[in-house]
Amino acid sequence: MNVVKVSQQDYPALITLWEASVRATHHFLPEPQIAQLKPLILEHYFDAVVLGAIKQGNEVAGFIGVAEGNIEMLFVHPDFFGQGVGRALTLNAIQYLGASRVDVNEQNPQAIGFYEKMGFKRTGRSALDGQGNPFPLIHMAIEAAQ
Repeated sequence: MNVVKVSQQDYPALITLWEASVRATHHFLPEPQIAQLKPLILEHYFDAVVLGAIKQGNEVAGFIGVAEGNIEMLFVHPDFFGQGVGRALTLNAIQYLGASRVDVNEQNPQAIGFYEKMGFKRTGRSALDGQGNPFPLIHMAIEAAQ
């Protein structure tokens, strides 16, 4: 699977994928929270990270955003769950973007398990998310590749 760079022209497809993925995996997020996050991601967060995506035909199967060694976002469209998209994006981010850390919502045990399978270890916990909301984060890190 090839990871390609994305541009602002891809943002509408990315935010549609983000919402589908969040609705399939982030059951703890109430509707107002999703509505509040969506424009922030579209208008600010995408521009704050290096974005990469995997496309299947003309459709984006998944994307990752990395800033300063942190995986800030990793979302896979539900149609592509379990097909290696998240793994390929994460390996690419580790190898080419120096990603070695990630914060994962504690209420998303599938994501925690995914990162553990990828070799990340728990390094800490915060009671609040990055916006100060009561969605605890698990801090994880991976050893640099030798």
